[in-house]
Amino acid sequence: MTGRISVVILTLVVLAGYQLASSQENSTSKRTVSSRTASFNGYELVDKAGNIRKPADYRDHYQSLGTWAVVDPKGNQLHVVYASPGAAEYYRKNGKFGDGTVLVKEVFGTDHAQMTTGDVYRASAMIQWFVMIKDEKGRYSNNPLWGDGWGWALFKPDAPEKQVATDYKKDCINCHIPAKSTGWTYVQGYPVLKSK
Repeated sequence: MTGRISVVILTLVVLAGYQLASSQENSTSKRTVSSRTASFNGYELVDKAGNIRKPADYRDHYQSLGTWAVVDPKGNQLHVVYASPGAAEYYRKNGKFGDGTVLVKEVFGTDHAQMTTGDVYRASAMIQWFVMIKDEKGRYSNNPLWGDGWGWALFKPDAPEKQVATDYKKDCINCHIPAKSTGWTYVQGYPVLKSK
């Protein structure tokens, strides 16, 4: 009898522990999801004058939007684009990026190889990074790196923490002119922005 009572008590303790762990896991999961989708604070990357820094560890904390292959006689490139957490979900619901959303585009050269699957081009050396921060309020109108609804920044591999663009109209927007109608971003290359 005592053995049966011990087994029942042990079973209840294990079940209670499992229920508590499960409840905490669900609570943490809900907090993480809601904090990812509630706001985009790209302005944490901006100083008072509007200078933008590249986010640290974006590969670990941001979501991948997609990759572009650029075939160019001067050298093929791969463009890999990341967005701040929750950006894709917000875009699917609202048809635009939320204020403060951060986009990071890595631009790589490519290496070529023959594989069993055919010709393969894979990322090689980093060429540069672009960082954009969505700005619906025109916060830094006196800074030439802000305009057309975005803050614009460019970083090179020889000094990856130093922003080198001087004027978004001269250094950035020309490549985005074909994407003017889609908020200056090439959203058609990002399948995660489409509704499920």
